[in-house]
Amino acid sequence: MSERYDVIGIGNAIVDVLSMVGEEFLTANGVQKGVMQLIDADRAIALYGAMGQAREISGGSAANTIAGLAMLGGKAAFVGKVKDDQLGAIFAHDIRALGAEFSTPMAPKALNGEETARCMVLVTPDGERSMNTYLGVSGHLGPDDIDADAHAAADWTYLEGYCLESPDTRAAFAKAIKAAKGAGRKVAVSLSDPFCVDRNRDEFRRLVREDADLLFANEHEVESLYQTGSLETALEAARADIAMSAITTGPTGAWILTAETRQHVPAAPMERVDATGAGDLFAAGFLYGLTQGHDLTTAGTMGCLAAGEIITHIGARPEQDLKTLFKKTGLMS
Repeated sequence: MSERYDVIGIGNAIVDVLSMVGEEFLTANGVQKGVMQLIDADRAIALYGAMGQAREISGGSAANTIAGLAMLGGKAAFVGKVKDDQLGAIFAHDIRALGAEFSTPMAPKALNGEETARCMVLVTPDGERSMNTYLGVSGHLGPDDIDADAHAAADWTYLEGYCLESPDTRAAFAKAIKAAKGAGRKVAVSLSDPFCVDRNRDEFRRLVREDADLLFANEHEVESLYQTGSLETALEAARADIAMSAITTGPTGAWILTAETRQHVPAAPMERVDATGAGDLFAAGFLYGLTQGHDLTTAGTMGCLAAGEIITHIGARPEQDLKTLFKKTGLMS
């Protein structure tokens, strides 16, 4: 990485395999609705075989955010591990085609066993998605894959919460955080999933209190972080812990919080087909707004509009041109 970036995202490099299913499919195949479950290679093969018609679309939470940023014209780079295989080639092509830098060395073909990560995204008629993720080589992203100079130069380093499941990637985070904070740059973290927070709560709490400048979460994730069933309690706890939070609340929009301010931004009025990637694209729009010098209300509105585009179709990468959409609504000249 030789350029200076607005945002460098670090996350799991995953190809999503999406299929529309009925509630009975989830029951018959032992899939827990509405959450992300980690699975092994055998389970991934079995689920794929049971699924009906499917689409393969590059995904990964932080990768989706970086893809959205790049589409909007932000200078963005992604750090994540794929294997030199078919899905790895698809992933690399897709994110580069959107204008993002992706130069993390691929795991070699000779590496036996593990392959490029994939996520079986099962979407029920209510638009809810149930994710079954095989992490493969993505969990082997380590400190050697981190360019400290690039993070020292980037305005923001964006960390995907799912990656706390991997000791190697935790070490990669630590190297990137040290470089960014040492240069006076800022760090954002997403909580990713309530069950991920449950499994790694102590580390998330430490990360939020000690290292991060911006927290992204939805209402369920932030309630899990602070072990409360009250959104209000969780919002106030976040305000006490971190300089800025952006907490999404589904069809009602998002709360943008700082120590001094608290404001609600309404959701974009879009028909919900598939919620996959909504939080990722909210982060893309919000970070774009911040890095382009917009106020928090405008940044939040950008986040909600980007998220609104994603929920209108299957898949976690935009199908409309985000620049055109932002221009139509007056958010971009």
